[in-house]
Amino acid sequence: MTSNLNPLDLVLQASLIVQMVMALLLLASIVSWSIMLRKRAELRQARAEADRFEEAFWSGGDLSAMFRAIDQSRRLTKGMESIFEQGFREFSRLRQQGGVAAAHLIEGSRRGMRVALLKESDRLENSLSMLATIGSTSPYVGLFGTVWGIMNAFLGLGNVQQATLAMVAPGIAEALIATAMGLFAAIPAVIAYNRYADQVSRMELRYDTFVEELTSILQRHASTPRSAPGASVEAHA
Repeated sequence: MTSNLNPLDLVLQASLIVQMVMALLLLASIVSWSIMLRKRAELRQARAEADRFEEAFWSGGDLSAMFRAIDQSRRLTKGMESIFEQGFREFSRLRQQGGVAAAHLIEGSRRGMRVALLKESDRLENSLSMLATIGSTSPYVGLFGTVWGIMNAFLGLGNVQQATLAMVAPGIAEALIATAMGLFAAIPAVIAYNRYADQVSRMELRYDTFVEELTSILQRHASTPRSAPGASVEAHA
């Protein structure tokens, strides 16, 4: 009886429906862990890039030169750098046209920053809904496999004269494995979703704060006449 209750043997001897449930839960667990590892790396990189950019931004340098360096690099910008690039690009474009009211300069740059902010939020939130789905549905999928396995175990007793615990134990055990796999898939996914959703919210708040700070800086320079093509814009804390 001990050999019959070996977990691997129970999985291999389970009914087709229960095996399909276990395979689905195993796949869900693999997907959730891959998302967790990727999201962890993405958020860590996003924080590091934001730290580096803010350090350069608030160093008191020329923002026009910073923008030109980013623009000439021809690389794909992300995070706070992307928000700065889009906002300053629109500000410079409208300012070069001449005769544009200061309010329109700020409105245009702010609109560009908001579009970049929405793109960054969408990038950071990507796959979080999958973690939430796995975390919320896996226990029920496992429960379905458990109910099905227990039902088959008891239905099998209809063909015997005398029922014993040894006869139903393997069926019940294989059914409970499905519940355990459901919890194994769900618990890490729920924990990771709550943790990463909080970190994403904090990054979005950080980006939103930067939008307000850059808007304030540009607003101070919007009324200043553009005396020369190389006129600079500086950031001051």
